[in-house]
Amino acid sequence: MAQDFEANGQRITDSATTIYTSNSDDAVVGLRFANILSTTDTLSVWVYESGSTVRYLIKDVSIPATSSIELIQGSSKVILGTGDVVRAQSATADAFDCWISVVDAIST
Repeated sequence: MAQDFEANGQRITDSATTIYTSNSDDAVVGLRFANILSTTDTLSVWVYESGSTVRYLIKDVSIPATSSIELIQGSSKVILGTGDVVRAQSATADAFDCWISVVDAIST
């Protein structure tokens, strides 16, 4: 069965920003953040699991100016269940650009 690959870009702000909401059993296969400021800023990324529990992927990590961080790379994956939400927040408004790559509806 063919897989449905999806991608989405998002600007990360100083309030919780939704990057992706899972509508089935999905796999995040790429997750990159670029600090677009001329100063260092901090970033937190988490999965809001089933709408009730926060599970951090990173918390308050310092990212230098004009640098990036890739949270999921190589053969790594983060599996999401239906209703799981990937969110991020920076210390400064409009500090990061994000790009997420997802396999939607993993074959069973």
